[in-house]
Amino acid sequence: MAAAPNAPRPSMRELIQRRRRAGFLGRGAELDAYRWNFALGTEDPAYRFLFHVRGNAGIGKSSLVHELERIAREHGAATARTDDSLVGAVEVMAAVSAQFGHLGHPLKAVDRLLQTYRQRRHEAESALGAPGADPADPGAPSPAARATAQAALTGLGMLPVVGAFAGALDPGQVAEGADRVRTVLSARLRSHDDVQLVLDPLSVLTPVFVTEVGRIAAEVPWVALFLDTYERTAPFLDRWLRDLLAGERYGALPGNVVVTLAGQRSLDPAYWADWADLVVDLPLAPFSEAETRSFLSGRGVLAESVVQDVLRLSRGLPVLVSTLAESAVQAGAVDDPSTTAVERFLRWEGDPVRRAAALAGALPRHLDEDVFRAVADEPGTDLFGWLRALPFVDVRGDRAQYHEVVRAPMLRLQRTTSGERWRAAHERLAQCYTGRRETESRGLGRHLRWGEERWRAARLEEAYHLLCANPREALPGVLRDGIDACDEGPEVARRWAGTVRAAGEDGDAAVLREWGTGLLDALRDEERGTIVVLGMLLGQAGLTGFERTRALSVRGQALRRRREYTEAFADFDRAIELTPRAPRPYTGRAVTHRDLGDFDRALEDHDRACALAPDGERALGHRGETYRLAGRLDEALADFDAALGIAPTTTWTLASRADVLRRLGRPREALADLDRALALEPEYVWALVRRSRLRRALGDADGGLADLDRAQDLSPDDPWLVGERGETLRERGRHAEAVTQYDRALELDPDYTWALGSRALAHHALGRSDLALADLDRALAMDPEYAWARARRAEIVAAATGPVGGPALPGNPADADGEAPGEPRSRA
Repeated sequence: MAAAPNAPRPSMRELIQRRRRAGFLGRGAELDAYRWNFALGTEDPAYRFLFHVRGNAGIGKSSLVHELERIAREHGAATARTDDSLVGAVEVMAAVSAQFGHLGHPLKAVDRLLQTYRQRRHEAESALGAPGADPADPGAPSPAARATAQAALTGLGMLPVVGAFAGALDPGQVAEGADRVRTVLSARLRSHDDVQLVLDPLSVLTPVFVTEVGRIAAEVPWVALFLDTYERTAPFLDRWLRDLLAGERYGALPGNVVVTLAGQRSLDPAYWADWADLVVDLPLAPFSEAETRSFLSGRGVLAESVVQDVLRLSRGLPVLVSTLAESAVQAGAVDDPSTTAVERFLRWEGDPVRRAAALAGALPRHLDEDVFRAVADEPGTDLFGWLRALPFVDVRGDRAQYHEVVRAPMLRLQRTTSGERWRAAHERLAQCYTGRRETESRGLGRHLRWGEERWRAARLEEAYHLLCANPREALPGVLRDGIDACDEGPEVARRWAGTVRAAGEDGDAAVLREWGTGLLDALRDEERGTIVVLGMLLGQAGLTGFERTRALSVRGQALRRRREYTEAFADFDRAIELTPRAPRPYTGRAVTHRDLGDFDRALEDHDRACALAPDGERALGHRGETYRLAGRLDEALADFDAALGIAPTTTWTLASRADVLRRLGRPREALADLDRALALEPEYVWALVRRSRLRRALGDADGGLADLDRAQDLSPDDPWLVGERGETLRERGRHAEAVTQYDRALELDPDYTWALGSRALAHHALGRSDLALADLDRALAMDPEYAWARARRAEIVAAATGPVGGPALPGNPADADGEAPGEPRSRA
């Protein structure tokens, strides 16, 4: 029956989905098991929340996952599906959030935190890491922190300042630097949560992800998550996923969340051995002869000779059964046992233009119409719509890709038939992606490119095709990319390494397979993987002197973030020896000296970097930061002015200059800088808190409180922000409410001595001198050098014989000019 004249026409995607759904064959037991689980309800002992579909390539795992997702949606589930294009837990959470958003269930808190993560990571790494001290409080380390640093020096190796550096840094200096790194690195990254977010994103992102998924799970009957091609992502996801489902590390997911994994292998017993009774295992076998015959009959393939060919060539693999049935438009069996299913598919496709188009479409890893036109012969350039509808082409949004069981033999056929045509086709594809990369690089600084997904995706596909065309010629350039990939982080590094290995497999190039496998094996270590990979590049990749300098600088940065200071200094020193006129290693070494509290040495290196890059906004900005932390405010202001003259939208520079202006007695100008920073980056927590203080100091109490509310919405469990709210309430005479906030801050961080001192002020104002003295005694026990607390204690004791409630006491300063509290003074 024809559609009604005014009925909306289905899209191509809808037509493809209908066609494939109608052709889905078998797997009744697996579908019934999944469907039955929804009928049980979460309280039933037989209910399961984890399914595992497994089987060889081509067995139909992805097709089954599509059907399972359809069933989940029929039961009202919000669903999300990922595959091996995502190589880390952060990317998986981002993809789930995006897909839920498209369904009308956005994970807003996750999206905000992901945006902050990307911004903070780039900010922290753009100039070899961020400063390590509180912009408001360069005070001395607590005794607890000093003891921790000493223990690290002698036993734990956290601060391996030994050998040649032992004479340059005494333990007291190292302790001061360790305390600064540990307690107030958030000054550079705006809050303690930001520090954790950059250094350990999973521990910060995942609890928020769990909370947001729980919120969605309360709004819909079910939440269904699907992780396809899990055999490729398991090395990077197993530990995280197990911890996520266990609910002990990140918080408990609701019971109506159902997770399905699909991969070739059984689950790794190292992570899943004690989960056997909790997992529904769905091993897939090839289609039986009866199932294959039924499928072919439904497609009108009845000639016995053709049926026999399909049975022999497909061996029951669903993707090949479907592919061969699609093109079996003529009868006649071929007895040649060497023929493959793909060759038969191509032979049965009677149109030579379509055959050529199908082969050309196998060459790219990912297809869209522009890429297809770049590789297809002229007569077939308009066949992209036909290609998308083929049974072995998986369409996900705007992206299409061949099933590996079909793509691999198509690649092999083309590679072995004509090496020259193989090279020429991959060179054309590389040129296509070169054009995309150049387009994406417009207006983008070189140091920002690897942080931009569209530029990065184009470069990785360009590299893949260059490697396929000329492996040995292209490999050195692609290995050089690894320096930038490692600079961006382990997930980007894994995508780069996976590109090298994929080109080795698809192009049958042993040197690429060896490199790719070795790189990916190293990158399984989330914490030290990039350090190991950079060592491999330095040792084996034949880098030039400048490239070695850059690799050493990036590795020095990674070592410094892990507080492996001796090794970091060694890398920066070697980089400087190799390329004395490169500014980056000087900046890296300067920041490392600054972390350890040695401002004089830091400034010596900053001066060298600025002399080599007088127009470099990063070199100038970070020297300004060191001046600021050293209390040399006029020199800091000059550098910040110069840096902002070059890059006026750098938010951390604006915020740092605001602090300098405030301390120079120019609060209105400071407020203007913070306004600009927050206009550029509205979720900048550190700037919100600093603007809150300025507004309150300038008489805008309501505006100050609004900023603080916003900061706490963004980072609700940061003890610094909770204590800041307590201080705001105390300033307004709301002492009982202030005590509640200080209590909460101390629950989050029991060693937060500043909160103890400020709570003592609130207790004293409420007439609770005994509680005030108890708080001050506790603070002094933790930090005997806490002079302010000792003075307040003496005043309270002296006033004990005076009127109840006692006189008002001076506020609890976090810096020399009595500003409201900054980040915690001590955090073990």
